[in-house]
Amino acid sequence: MPKVTLPDGSSRDYSKAISIFDVASDIGTGLAKAALAAKVDGELVDTSFVIEKDIELAIITSKSDEALELIRHDAAHVMAQAVQELFPGTQVTIGPAIEDGFYYDFARQEPFSPDDLEKIEVRMEDIVGRDLSIEREVWERDEAKRVFADIGEKYKVEIIEDIIPEGEEVSVYRQGDWFDVCRGPHLPSTGKLPRAFKLMKLAGAYWRGNSDNEMLQRIYGTAWRDKKELKLHLQRLEEAEKRDHRKLGRKLDLFHFSDEAPGSVFWHPKGWTLFLQLLDYMRQRQEEAGYVEVNTPDVMDRSLWETSGHWFNYRENMFSTQTEDDRIFALKPMNCPGSVSMFAQGLKSYRDLPLRMAEFGKVHRYEPSGALHGLMRVRHFTQDDAHIYCTEDQMEGECIDVVSLVLDIYKDFGFTDVIIKLSTRPEKRIGSDDVWDKLEGALINSLKVMGLDYVLYPGEGAFYGPKLEFVLRDAIGRDWQCGTLQVDMNLPERFDISYVDETGGRDKRPVMLHRALFGSLERFIGILIEHYEGKFPVWLSPVQAALLTITDKHDQYAREVEKRLKAQGVRVISDFRNEKVGFKIREHTLQAVPFLLVVGNREVENDELAVRTQGGEDLGSMSIEETVKLLGQAS
Repeated sequence: MPKVTLPDGSSRDYSKAISIFDVASDIGTGLAKAALAAKVDGELVDTSFVIEKDIELAIITSKSDEALELIRHDAAHVMAQAVQELFPGTQVTIGPAIEDGFYYDFARQEPFSPDDLEKIEVRMEDIVGRDLSIEREVWERDEAKRVFADIGEKYKVEIIEDIIPEGEEVSVYRQGDWFDVCRGPHLPSTGKLPRAFKLMKLAGAYWRGNSDNEMLQRIYGTAWRDKKELKLHLQRLEEAEKRDHRKLGRKLDLFHFSDEAPGSVFWHPKGWTLFLQLLDYMRQRQEEAGYVEVNTPDVMDRSLWETSGHWFNYRENMFSTQTEDDRIFALKPMNCPGSVSMFAQGLKSYRDLPLRMAEFGKVHRYEPSGALHGLMRVRHFTQDDAHIYCTEDQMEGECIDVVSLVLDIYKDFGFTDVIIKLSTRPEKRIGSDDVWDKLEGALINSLKVMGLDYVLYPGEGAFYGPKLEFVLRDAIGRDWQCGTLQVDMNLPERFDISYVDETGGRDKRPVMLHRALFGSLERFIGILIEHYEGKFPVWLSPVQAALLTITDKHDQYAREVEKRLKAQGVRVISDFRNEKVGFKIREHTLQAVPFLLVVGNREVENDELAVRTQGGEDLGSMSIEETVKLLGQAS
């Protein structure tokens, strides 16, 4: 006689086993019609799931947080069915839901075309219209292998062999005549899939992500709760396309990439000026917050990385080299071991703690070539790293200070909507559970003290400690993970570092906090370019003002003004080209220069400048001093 407890605390008793759908119908016909799936004791299940014991139940509808992933997973299955109906002989491999959508990888000799995507979409609409019941079946492992082998699905056979142990049964979902291996859950029928999906693009993908395997064809799609959400998403994509930092980087002459150095940035003068502005800003903020700056080598012996654990836990992402004397060195993928080595130099006392050491360290990480993406995903980048060494009693207070600093810094760039993610101990880790309990507790308590909410991500921490991740929402509503804070008692133990405590004992371990605020400076610049659409605040802009002469007889005055402005710290350029001033204004407006300073006869006579904004506003004539003051206020 199962008892079903609902989210509002009410409960219902049933005399026999009952399905989720029947419970929803018992509550109301409207809920039964809206039900897409359910949570039973926190686990997602199909509406066909039969309740045989006392449970806590939450019905999932399109309004639920879990709905989008269900919708996208089903859209992937409907797409796969459509592909196999239209293109017989195509094999399906894997098709998960992903952020904002879904994809499926197909094995097919002939390549898909953009026209094929339109045909597949039309067939998907047809399959939704058929309202095919989606039913879960359980097959014996050997039977599943035989069935998929008989219909020529060799990839499915391989999945069953590699993922499902001998003796275990295989979960299969069927919609009409089409079926696939899947853990589920799924919607009750194809008719429950909202007609708010669109196929977006084609791509290549190696089977199981291994470049030694055959290349498959991947079709990406997006799916939403309704057509309004889909329309908004497509509008965001259109806006994002306009703001693409790679296009704006070329247009504004900030940087470029080359096949000779994949994943590494070639900074042009204006781009490097932008980089240095961020560096100067962070140096000032860190100095005010009590940090000292250090620098450690880029290349260090393998033994250091073995001690830190990186060699065993991160080796596949590291660049290494062997010298003629048979020593193996690695380009540093992280700055932490070098920082620990710095701390180990000389005797440290509890009076020296907390010790906050910052480093703008160049790190190198191997990313697959297919994963590289402009400034957002590179192999060589600069981290605004800091490592804070403190006592256990100081740990929570230091966490609070770091969180306060990072949130305040983001406000300076216009990011006020910040999500904090807490990632806890992963399966592959170093250190005892007692240590992890302390570290996770420190992060949780610091957020509680500050009254800040967080989203929990179990098992997503670094191998040496739990972490906070700071996710920024940009001007068009996209989320970017940037800063991190990790607490660590494991690396100090592995490197055997210590300090002298109040009793004179010399074996007290410090706690180590790993902290990055921008994260990667390269990536943060990419985010800023897209956030501002290349129109940076005056204080950050590589060029703050452009002097535009009307004729060459004004050039000498402009040169003198340029010197005066530069002496006041203004980043200014002069345009002496033999072009009409209107042309010059348009050119520098397109280059997103915040202020345009026009020089003509009147300005030369009165020692003034005619000031215009990048947005086209004419501010009239001003003295040099007034112009400098204006630029300072705009910053």
